[in-house]
Amino acid sequence: MTDKEYAIRPNKSQLKRDRQVLHALGKQLVEQPESRLAKLPLSESTRAVVLDAKRFTKSALQRQLRRLSSMLEREDTQALEQELQRLLHPDKAQTAKFHRLEHWRERLIEGDDALLTELIDRYPAVDRQALRQLARNAQKERQAGKQPPKYARLLFQALKQLGD
Repeated sequence: MTDKEYAIRPNKSQLKRDRQVLHALGKQLVEQPESRLAKLPLSESTRAVVLDAKRFTKSALQRQLRRLSSMLEREDTQALEQELQRLLHPDKAQTAKFHRLEHWRERLIEGDDALLTELIDRYPAVDRQALRQLARNAQKERQAGKQPPKYARLLFQALKQLGD
């Protein structure tokens, strides 16, 4: 008795959803100014198709968008979307960095020695003594209830200088 082997084909619905995502990304690319497009990781042929699409209207634009979405299948769309989001919302990365620095500052002021050791290991060029002193002074300042918190600000500035 022979077993029949059936070809495994991709799910048509999933393929359609993938094409719709690429179509939406193509539309988003066409709406971007040329200066922003220059900063995106696109191949020259795809960039040319995007620039051509800016000139078209109605049905010609739809045809060009279909062509663009088929070309985007060969691009690294994940990196492209990340870079596009970074360009569209540059404040998010900066805000996240400041939140992380504020969290570190609060942990240092609360006396988290493990974080201090981790920071010293991660940034070997850091002035350990100065960082410890700023953390101790900020702790004393908080306990005394001094306003404005000079050493807490200085500690934040020192953490900001670390980089990352």
